[in-house]
Amino acid sequence: MTRTLPAPAPPPRPDAAPAAGLRATARIVARADDGGATRLPVLDGDGPFALRRIRGTGRQARVCVVGAMSAPLGGDRLAIEVTVGPGAALHLTTAAATVALPGRTPGHATYDVRLTVADGARLDWLPEPLISAAGSELRMTTTVELAPTARLVLREEQVLGRSGEETGALHSRLVVRRTGRTLLDQETAYGPGAPGWDTSAVLDGHRALGQLLVVKPEFEQCPAEVRLLGATAGERSDGAGRSAAGPAAGQGVLAPLAGPAALATAVAPDALRLRRLLDEAARSAAAG
Repeated sequence: MTRTLPAPAPPPRPDAAPAAGLRATARIVARADDGGATRLPVLDGDGPFALRRIRGTGRQARVCVVGAMSAPLGGDRLAIEVTVGPGAALHLTTAAATVALPGRTPGHATYDVRLTVADGARLDWLPEPLISAAGSELRMTTTVELAPTARLVLREEQVLGRSGEETGALHSRLVVRRTGRTLLDQETAYGPGAPGWDTSAVLDGHRALGQLLVVKPEFEQCPAEVRLLGATAGERSDGAGRSAAGPAAGQGVLAPLAGPAALATAVAPDALRLRRLLDEAARSAAAG
């Protein structure tokens, strides 16, 4: 008796659509209790975001975002949503730098950060740098909604390429609204496909850039003063008895916005010197 065997399955087509990238959203909700301390009724990590509560100070709660896997990769859709209720205070950081990498899935990755701060509340969003690795393509959006008496300290640091490599493509947008009105809407693009980003009119050879935004009601009566950051005038000691020219060590400026806010922007050769500039801006804004 002759038996007919089933035909073997055809090999996968080389142009078949790849599997979709990772979808993940982490959520944090902070609320003040009757005694004024901040509680975290929602602390929901997802995908590459592992959320860890760490020791706080006073009434402020502190949360660290720990990377549970490599992300974002090409095709990933990642988001962090944070809500700080009336009178609550939350300090949010990350355990390490976020590295945007190319992935097997073609197309860009997205990373959306959505922050909402209610009346009388404070949020410090102070993540470690975002590194745009060669071959990656990331579109990052940070959206902030602030109530009239909300306080915000927000730091963004971006490093274009790891040591000795070219940068990936990085598109970033920061939108901050206070009482429904736009306080800041800023959009930047670097790397392949972005014209002029590495010219003297933009980064002038620097590969680390960042900003610090401080929003507090006190700025309505006493706005922040314009301040140059770093050794922009002449030379100064680098702490080891050597002098360093200003532009080579990075430079930046702190300036008031049209609202109760101050914005520092800075560029530097590397992440370490960028952080020094933004720390300088933070001290100046806190004293104002």
